Amino acid sequence: MKRLTLPLVILLIFGMVMLIRTVTFTVDQREQALVLRFGQIVEVKHAWGGDDKPGLKFKYPWDNVVLFDRRNLMLDVPAKQILAADQEWLVVDVFARYRIADPLLFFQRVTTVRGAELRMTPFLEASVKSVLGGSNSAEIVSGHRVEMMEAIRDQLEAQTRGANLGVEIIDVKIRHADLPAENADKVFRRMETERQQEASKIRAEGEERALKLRAEADREVRVILANAKEESSRIRGAGDAERNEIYAVAYNADPEFFAFYRSMEAYEKALANGKTSMVLSPNSEFFRYFGNQQGK
Repeated sequence: MKRLTLPLVILLIFGMVMLIRTVTFTVDQREQALVLRFGQIVEVKHAWGGDDKPGLKFKYPWDNVVLFDRRNLMLDVPAKQILAADQEWLVVDVFARYRIADPLLFFQRVTTVRGAELRMTPFLEASVKSVLGGSNSAEIVSGHRVEMMEAIRDQLEAQTRGANLGVEIIDVKIRHADLPAENADKVFRRMETERQQEASKIRAEGEERALKLRAEADREVRVILANAKEESSRIRGAGDAERNEIYAVAYNADPEFFAFYRSMEAYEKALANGKTSMVLSPNSEFFRYFGNQQGK
């Protein structure tokens, strides 16, 4: 009897371990689980948007558990040649990131991640062809990549939602979009020509604008000079009038002194530089103050 005790204990422990393993399972933080009973889904554990927490879970021994990833997954498709709107071929490498938002619907529609990728790959290729096919090669190679990726993501999201795959598209990225080797030189030369034409157009517009600005500036200068001359003439006229008025007042106050002062001014202007030659009679009225200070 004692000889059977140890094997019985070991068998009992093994049976308990197996029983525990058949009625419990663990859901990691990075996972979500479906509980299947005879092929029918009876429960979802730790799903997106639910309140259920990860950890140890219980089930019936005859239940099966299917685990799905809660993390972002990648849909990677082989590089494809796309015909752009300007009839140039491009080699485009694109991938998408998604997550299983509804594990119940996901299992019902595609069952596995591989099945989902098979369903979504044509959607992604069609979206890429639709968006990039409507753009020129120059824009795709060096243009508005962000807007294009957002447009591809929106189209892919609409198609997967319409197919009820239970997935949510996170984003779409273009790894690279390059010209085939045989077309690259030709396209680059054409792009260079287009850029040169655009630069010439910009220079011509700039020169035209510069000519207009110079013409406007010259016109303003002429107007300012004319106004300045007019103002100076007015001021000079006012000064001359005031001077003449002062002279008239002085003349009326002392005509003899005024005549003497004006003659001295004339002598200064005529003889100050020492180079003036004048042929006049000694009895000329101009020299009347030379012999007599009274001018007699």
